[in-house]
This record gives sequence, structure tokens and C-alpha cells, in this order.
Amino acid sequence: MEREIDKKNLVLKEDESIGTVQIADDVVAMIASLATTEVDGVSAMAGNITNELMSKVGVKNLTKGVKVEVQDKNVTVDLAVTMEYGYNIPATCQAVQQKVKNAIENMTGLTCSDVNIRIAGVNMKKDK
Repeated sequence: MEREIDKKNLVLKEDESIGTVQIADDVVAMIASLATTEVDGVSAMAGNITNELMSKVGVKNLTKGVKVEVQDKNVTVDLAVTMEYGYNIPATCQAVQQKVKNAIENMTGLTCSDVNIRIAGVNMKKDK
């Protein structure tokens, strides 16, 4: 499988007689965002909506807090997340890194070399 990199799209060329497949960078960012918010301890992406609200308002803001760079079959992801109070930050971030890496590699066939995380805030649960 040969891959060519475009600025905003990754073009996968398997068999040109059939056609090509293009993956937009925003799709890779969406995969990273969804994988991140599935990890326990992550409240949301910074500046993003949660998965529960996503179906009600659409997916336009899903990639906020995610920056993706694709170069030479390699993906670098920068995430800004809001954590839930009480979770171990290093352990949760390690789980996020592994989940994002696996999701991107399994769904796109690319290699994910870096998943960098910035903790943008902590969600304090309100006791009743």
C-alpha cells in the first residue's frame, strides 16, 4: 500500500484501477477525540462537548482541543483535556495515549508516534 500525503488529506493508494481513498486530517482528529473521551477520568476535550451531548448538537465541535499532524505515514497528536477530580493524572494520561494510538493505527493504518497531552483543567464534582 502506497501513501501520499496532502496538506489536509491523506491519500491511500492500494489499487489505482479501482480508485483512491482519502482520509481528512479532521477525521484523524475526530478519532483521537472520541478515543480520549472514552477513558475514565477524562471529563472532556478542552473547549469541546462531551460524547453524551454530541448526538444532540452534531459533531462540528468534536475536534476542538485536538491538533493532528500527518507527515510521512506518521501521526503526531496534541490533546488538551479536562480531567475529572480524583483520578490519577499520569495513569489516566497513559491510558489516553494508548487508546488514541491504538484507535488511529487500527482505523487508518498510519503509525502514531506521539500523543502529547496538556491538562487544561479539572472538573470538580459538586456534592449535594
